[in-house]
Amino acid sequence: MGILAKVFTWWNGATFGTWLNTVRKGAKVGEDHQGNIYYEGGVDVHGNPRRWVIYNGANDSSRVPAEWHGWLHHSIEGMPESCLPPPRVWEKDSAPNATGTANAYRPSGALEKGGQRQKATGDYEAWSPEAS
Repeated sequence: MGILAKVFTWWNGATFGTWLNTVRKGAKVGEDHQGNIYYEGGVDVHGNPRRWVIYNGANDSSRVPAEWHGWLHHSIEGMPESCLPPPRVWEKDSAPNATGTANAYRPSGALEKGGQRQKATGDYEAWSPEAS
């Protein structure tokens, strides 16, 4: 199902149209630390250069680091390595959105953690319409 998956699906890599556009017009511009490859080629209807990413793995836009996101959306013109200041010591590395996965954040009262939340303290009083 290799070639048919490329033609008819979008969620497991670049579609056939994106691959064809990359082969015909794309020039590789760079690669991030996650292995995503960034391309530029042609112009859009406003005359801006077209930019796109081929993901290394699942198609998930949260896997694009902030500096490359700025490049994709024309917030910066040059390559992120040359246009942006070096990262600060307090900055965290970008991480994909874990919602819907086993690594998602689940507080203590979540059903996946047994559904038992901590008891409310004595400073909380529930609102009741009859008490008003």
